[in-house]
Order: sequence, then structure tokens, then C-alpha cells
Amino acid sequence: MDTSAELSSAHQQGFNHLTLSVNDLDQSLAFYQGLLGFTGQVRWAQGAYLSYGNCWLCLALGESQPSQDYSHFALSFGANALQAVREKKAFSQVSVWQSNTSEGASLYILDPDGHKLELHSGDLSSRLASLKHRPYKDLQWLNL
Repeated sequence: MDTSAELSSAHQQGFNHLTLSVNDLDQSLAFYQGLLGFTGQVRWAQGAYLSYGNCWLCLALGESQPSQDYSHFALSFGANALQAVREKKAFSQVSVWQSNTSEGASLYILDPDGHKLELHSGDLSSRLASLKHRPYKDLQWLNL
């Protein structure tokens, strides 16, 4: 039987893609391409593939039922890219679902279907480093 370390090195290669159900493909394409800067790859009657950095996003036409809990999708954005999003005219129509209280600059917004997104300037290393100075309640380090 494989151990976690064996699975990590032999089988896990990283995040592959994210698929989101959307109610209006044109509106979602305008949001992800126009506001967030994703690159459109292909479109068909029931969906589209977009890319941003090494992220592959599938928009699938269907009845969207976004999460009502804290679940959200965090996308890597540099500080300048975050500012550019805020300065676009279309940003005035976007709903913000949370204020940033964590390490690194973040912008918490809803897409046109209510999917919770976090545009985040930081990574796991910067988050872990911040926890050494300001640990969460009952924090336990798992990878010593």
C-alpha cells in the first residue's frame, strides 16, 4: 500500500482544472475574459475553455448552484493585476462577498452566477510564514 509520501511524489502532479456551471455563457465569458483577463481557448454550444496562467477553467452551461458556505476558489493575481481589476469600469458591477483579513492582498468577489472567488496576491509559503508570527487559534504544524 502506498504511503502519503509515495502518493505525493508518484501520483500527484498538481491542480488540473476547475469546472463551473453558469447560467449565461456570454455573461460569464465577458466576466472572466474582460474583467479578470482569462484567455478564451474554445467555445461550443454548452460551454467554453479558458486559461489563466497554469489554470484551466471550464464554463459549463447549466443551472448554477454556488456554494452557500465559505467554500471559494482562489486565483493567483499579482498586486498590479489586482489594482487593474479594481480600476476597470466593469468592476463597479461586481459584488464583494468578504473583506480581506489574511496575509497578502486579496479581493473577494462573486462571479455573475454567485460563485465565490478570491483574487489573491500570495502563495502557500507566504501564508505559512505569516502563521509563524500570527498563528490561528489551536494551530498545529503537520509537516515538521
